[in-house]
Amino acid sequence: MHELSLMDAVREQVLEQAALHGAGRIDAITLRVGSLAGVEIEALRLAHEVVMADTIAAGSRLEIEAVEAACFCAACEQPFAARDGCCACPRCGRISRELLRGRELQLASMDIA
Repeated sequence: MHELSLMDAVREQVLEQAALHGAGRIDAITLRVGSLAGVEIEALRLAHEVVMADTIAAGSRLEIEAVEAACFCAACEQPFAARDGCCACPRCGRISRELLRGRELQLASMDIA
C-alpha cells in the first residue's frame, strides 16, 4: 500500500509547516488528488489515521479535492477532459502529448490552531 508512504511524506510536510507557524494542533488537512495519480482515496484515508496518530495532527480531518485529468490539443489549441486517461482529442481525434492536470498529489491547505 503505497498510500502509507505518501501519507508519511504529507505528515512530514504538515508538521514542518505547523512548526513554522507555531501551531499546537492541526484540525484539517486538504489534499488535491488527480484522477491519474494512482491513489486509492479510502486507503489514503486509512493511512492518514495511522500516520497522524501521536502527532499534533491526530484526529484531524482529511479533505480531498478531486482533480480531473485534462490534456491540451496542439492542433485544436484547446484543452479537453482526459476521461479514463484517454488522451485522444474529442474534436479532431489526435493524441495529445500534453497533460495539463490529473497526476497531482499536493497539500492544498491545512487548518491549524
